[in-house]
Amino acid sequence: MLELRSIHKSFHDGESELEVLRGIDLDLEAGRSLALLGASGNGKSTLLQIAAGLEPPDSGTVRLLGQELSGLTEQETAGLRRRELGFVFQQFNLLPGLNVRDNLLFQRRLNGLPDRDAWVDDLAEALGLDALMKRPVEVLSGGQQQRVAIARALAHKPSLVFADEPTGNLHDTLSLRVMRLFARLVEESGSSLLLVTHNRQMATFSSRRLMLSEGHLHDVEDGGG
Repeated sequence: MLELRSIHKSFHDGESELEVLRGIDLDLEAGRSLALLGASGNGKSTLLQIAAGLEPPDSGTVRLLGQELSGLTEQETAGLRRRELGFVFQQFNLLPGLNVRDNLLFQRRLNGLPDRDAWVDDLAEALGLDALMKRPVEVLSGGQQQRVAIARALAHKPSLVFADEPTGNLHDTLSLRVMRLFARLVEESGSSLLLVTHNRQMATFSSRRLMLSEGHLHDVEDGGG
């Protein structure tokens, strides 16, 4: 499903260089979920964006759904993202001028899927969006916008979901609902989830937990750190 090999990434600030990823290897199989933990600013989000093909590594290879990303054209990569991937980022990237319903269904429609679907209804109910469907997204609170972004990412049942702090603006009850939706998608559809979170409780929903520290990944044992 997802395979990273020898991923290196550095950032430059004037004459100084900060190497945030130092030869990262990572595998995520179909029907599995993986949580990345670690301190803020240590490269978790960078690693997720590299895995999703949104940022190139300095060196190393990324294979996504059996295809090496460096060998794809921009058009092929865009098609892969549209059909197979779901994204939840800290910037929600909702479409202004559209209401909640049209934002939620946007990626389903891009893929030619029908609007009416039991899974979409379940998402809207679980995330408390039923009463908001006709509202313009511009008038929503940050937490409401985050819920719309999550529903949109999951509505087309993607093969692989990339989620960067997906519960950051949500209270505990809604956070648990979101993680249960992720777990349901993984279990019922055989999808995979790569999750970046600082919340260890949310990370326990994942099949495997890894800590990113000083550019390297380490397994996190249950109850440990």
